[in-house]
Amino acid sequence: MKCYIETLGCARNQVDSEVLAGHMVRAGYPLAEGPEDAAIIIVNTCGFIQDAIDDSIDTILELASFRKGGLCRYLIVAGCLPERFQEDIAVSLPEVDFFAGTAAYFSILSFLEEEDIFMKENGSVFCPDPVKAPLQTAAMPRFRVAVHTAYLKIAEGCSRHCTYCIIPRLRGVQRSRSLHDVVAEARNLVSQGVKEVVLVAQETTDWGKDLQNGQNICDLVAEVCDAVGEKVWVRLLYGHPESLRDDLLDLMASRDNFCSYLDLPVQHAADGVLRRMGRHYTNEGLRALFSRIRAKVADVSLRTTLITGFPGETEDDFEILLAFVRDIRFDHLGVFLYSDLDDLPSHRLNNHVPPEVAAARRDRLMEVQAGISWERHQSKIGNKYEVLIEGVPEGDLAEGRTRFQAPEVDGITFVDGSGLAGGDVVTIEVTDAFDYDLAGNVVD
Repeated sequence: MKCYIETLGCARNQVDSEVLAGHMVRAGYPLAEGPEDAAIIIVNTCGFIQDAIDDSIDTILELASFRKGGLCRYLIVAGCLPERFQEDIAVSLPEVDFFAGTAAYFSILSFLEEEDIFMKENGSVFCPDPVKAPLQTAAMPRFRVAVHTAYLKIAEGCSRHCTYCIIPRLRGVQRSRSLHDVVAEARNLVSQGVKEVVLVAQETTDWGKDLQNGQNICDLVAEVCDAVGEKVWVRLLYGHPESLRDDLLDLMASRDNFCSYLDLPVQHAADGVLRRMGRHYTNEGLRALFSRIRAKVADVSLRTTLITGFPGETEDDFEILLAFVRDIRFDHLGVFLYSDLDDLPSHRLNNHVPPEVAAARRDRLMEVQAGISWERHQSKIGNKYEVLIEGVPEGDLAEGRTRFQAPEVDGITFVDGSGLAGGDVVTIEVTDAFDYDLAGNVVD
């Protein structure tokens, strides 16, 4: 039977799907190119915010149509959605044969191979304790979608307690993979032709805190940079402002293959909102942090994410946030509306903000950021940068990314040059710039 896996949500989910796909193929279930060719359809879901929940449900219902008009024999839902709503999900989605929580990806094989016995023992919803699930290892098979860029998940779960976040309940406390195992996987990826290794976790800069052996994220990144070689880019995503170390910044400034790029989701900049969020830093502290980052890494590219409409956010709070964005001038910025559900601690806070107000505030922030991004991109015209080519959709026009553009979120660079192919790393001179994308010609 062929299997099709649809992945929703974050890069960490993508890694889970790739490892699951590797196990499915090794067990004798080849992958189908589309759901219409699959006897087994698996939806790896996101349940982090309401929009993601709605998207997951819509996708499940859409794929359920292949139970009637296609080859599908089993429809399976995995990941965060069943983990979050395990008590009610089977009744709400009768189209689904089996639900596997975040610690139960590999139970899918047991369900397929011994359906009657497994269902009798565990029922249609199987959500064991996430903390007891085995961590991914370098020895596990992995079927990757992307060829030249790979996410490498260095830890699972989170031990922080932000009031708006459900991740610790869905994934458990933070559990870091060993340095040796992460480095081994990095080597594996490079041997498969990967040109960019992207280290990810819920809070990457917290890596090692739970290992109690003195190792920290700087040790890990240094070892990975050495292991992959100087021609392979190493990128770090999803750091935390409280655990960003100066020695990591020093490493970023000194290592050519460690991308001068930091994604630090700060969520807000007004002290009162930050306290209610459970974020233990202040506006003043954030400003000092970003000043220190730029002093240590002169060419650093900064990304952050923000939340508008958090309970109790006043117009004054929003103006503080707006001023913060204008002053810091992030290279890349994303804004989410506060997503409320009754299983969140923040649900119990007073003075919830109307959704239309939160949306208007998001739009104002993005308007300001568009102007900042345009100005920062205009300043790059005439400069030369390395670009990793991701594809050549037509003729001599290729698409790729610079070191200051992370995959999937930061726009692309259009490259004019003949004979290019995915995986090439070329030097370009920027000839044109837009709000979020760049264009340039290959130079010697």
